[in-house]
Amino acid sequence: MPQGVLIMRSTVLDGFAVNPGDLSWDFLSRFGEYSVYDSTLPELVAERLSGTDIVLTNRVKITPALLDSCKSIKFVTALGTGYDMIDVRACRERGVEVCNAPGYSTDSVAQLAFSLLLALTNDLSGFRKIVRDGGWTGVPGIAYQQIPCMELAGKTVGVYGCGTIGKRFGELCRAFGMRVLAYRRSAVPGISDGIEYTDSETLLCESDFVSLHCPLTDETRGLVSSAFIAKMKRGAYLINTSRGAVVNEADLAEALTDGRLSGAALDVMCKEPPERDNPLTGLANCIVTPHCAWVTPEARKRLLLILERNISSFVNTGKGINRVF
Repeated sequence: MPQGVLIMRSTVLDGFAVNPGDLSWDFLSRFGEYSVYDSTLPELVAERLSGTDIVLTNRVKITPALLDSCKSIKFVTALGTGYDMIDVRACRERGVEVCNAPGYSTDSVAQLAFSLLLALTNDLSGFRKIVRDGGWTGVPGIAYQQIPCMELAGKTVGVYGCGTIGKRFGELCRAFGMRVLAYRRSAVPGISDGIEYTDSETLLCESDFVSLHCPLTDETRGLVSSAFIAKMKRGAYLINTSRGAVVNEADLAEALTDGRLSGAALDVMCKEPPERDNPLTGLANCIVTPHCAWVTPEARKRLLLILERNISSFVNTGKGINRVF
């Protein structure tokens, strides 16, 4: 450690998902000693953060009670873009700096969202099964119409929450000849870069596909309810790569079961991993993936670079770069 550099102790509470071993946490040594835990049970959080200045968390909650019991904490960063696990107000009241890592997974998440759209409309596994089962015989009898297959050109996709990831997803859809509608609370209605910004009701009633890209807030929690679904085009599809709690899972399961919606594809769930009896995981018209949109090596490498820059800025200036207000 160079002379004159402020030495701090860093603790990664649940680093396995971000770095299962293919990357390195050694950049933290620039700032002092550090500890990395693959995961941390709630009853061990305070103990592991004793004497810690810098906290890195993926899903472990940072609460007012924890901050009061670990008064050495000066800086908390989310191991990703979402920071709903951090009580930001409590941190601010105690003078604790809070940062996140925006933008690291834009291409990866948009790519997975579009992959889910393709999976809903082009069932490659179904066609592969025809071949594996010996059904491709060259004579009449293959029931192609029983396998989901749809041309996307000319269809309408609604991007609900059109930030950086939503815009990138919209670009991919436009490349396939789709009409792209978007709703963002702060956006002015009109066309920008080929995306049509409109109100939420127009988006819902005109879209063949609705893709969620909004953050989890008090306003968006449980957003996709029976009332929301009732405004959607009958037979539409829902895609969610934002946060699981944006969706009321019971209402979605009912809509998928009674045919109000044709299908759904979810990379996030209210509880992760979901309970075995979660109705969505057993539905044939619902695809569930294990919150994997962000796990590409490219995205995770960018994430660690953003973390390093945020911490370096804080150590040197008292403020991070990607501050959460």
